[in-house]
Amino acid sequence: MSGPCHGEDMDDSQWIGETFTSRAGWRHLEDLVDVGDRMAGSEGEARAAELTREALERVGARDAHLEPFEIQGWTRGSAAVRADGADGGDRRTEDCIALPRSPAGEATGELVDVGYGLPEDFERDLSGRVVMAASNVPSYHDRFVHRREKYYHAVEAGAAAFVFRNHVEGCLPPTGSVGTAGDPIGAVPAVGVSKEVGSRLRRRHEGETVTVEVDCAVHDAESRNVHAYLGPETETEVLVTSHVDAHDISEGAMDNGAGTATVVETARALAAREDDLDARVHFVAFGAEEVGLVGSSRMAADHDQERVKAVLNLDGVVRGRTLKLYTHGFDDLEAAVDAVADRFDHPIQTVPRLGPHSDHWPFVEHGTPGIHAMSRTGSEGRGWGHTYADTLDKLGSRDLREQAVLLTALAVELADDDREIARRPTEEIAADLEAQDLAEGMKITGDWPY
Repeated sequence: MSGPCHGEDMDDSQWIGETFTSRAGWRHLEDLVDVGDRMAGSEGEARAAELTREALERVGARDAHLEPFEIQGWTRGSAAVRADGADGGDRRTEDCIALPRSPAGEATGELVDVGYGLPEDFERDLSGRVVMAASNVPSYHDRFVHRREKYYHAVEAGAAAFVFRNHVEGCLPPTGSVGTAGDPIGAVPAVGVSKEVGSRLRRRHEGETVTVEVDCAVHDAESRNVHAYLGPETETEVLVTSHVDAHDISEGAMDNGAGTATVVETARALAAREDDLDARVHFVAFGAEEVGLVGSSRMAADHDQERVKAVLNLDGVVRGRTLKLYTHGFDDLEAAVDAVADRFDHPIQTVPRLGPHSDHWPFVEHGTPGIHAMSRTGSEGRGWGHTYADTLDKLGSRDLREQAVLLTALAVELADDDREIARRPTEEIAADLEAQDLAEGMKITGDWPY
């Protein structure tokens, strides 16, 4: 456990009480989900970014502004999986949705279900096959295997098309992008199907010929990052971040309206505690996270990372009551979290492993200390995330306010002059990725930076 937590002798009752009665964060969450489609590069994403800029300005953050950047746009059309009906009758069309940044086109081949889609499941010739893989991993496997990793393993094995099968019941096809930073549009057509459709496809058609069809539009587009500030003008700063975009099929309440709403609530609380900040706090709501961490990668490439003392990235908060914070092997970050948990006598789970799948990562991969703040859900994988069911009714204002208190205290702790936070050498990060069996997936998806 760490030493004294910054501000532990002050009277917290006022700012905590105001946070527990505030409507700022929850109101912003309602505004975001009511926008509708917040797909990267869409008019809805632009509207959500402007609403977030206005919200940060309204709660007292300074110089709230937008910084636009160009991205590869993608707009959904129709999608289908077709197979012969029973007894060779009329071809049946199964419900599915295209995975964002799938190329348009049609592919026909023998359906092969590779199960969980672990790397070893693709160690065979899949040339010309339509490959189906599940969205989860088995309990015995020691790491999460990302959708894009499964997709590119299938591509490397020669697949003609990719079918991503949800593991969550409820007739919910999953979404999620394919493509790489260097080649944003994927190599073969890709669709998501529900657990129920996937089970039916496997039972009726495995080893038989099926056709995957995707219709979509590829075009130039623009996204934007939202910036605002609190605290003194110091050479070092703490980033408090989220992403404002969401997939076009849902409200994006959990992923990541809740994170952006909590950034707003945290900014409101910090505005009332600005005298407690020893370093500048830089709020950023990134654009285009869901299509390859584009907004955060742009900022990380252009920003002086030596100035960044720590990143506190909120992506997946509020889904459960207890915070779960990935600290990426930075012992000083874990000590800061422990200090806040001890001070409030409140559970916060810390996970020291690396997690290269949200907007903290373009900073952490270069040795900048970073936390990925999520919450414990008790469910496997994304749960309702990346489906039609990512809706506001799954969340509660109590959890948002309670977590905003803890994250506000953590932001103050990270900004404290007495809280030293050491960077990590990039070669050490790379070695940990290898040791944690994450390097292979990053290399096949084009995300390996070393």
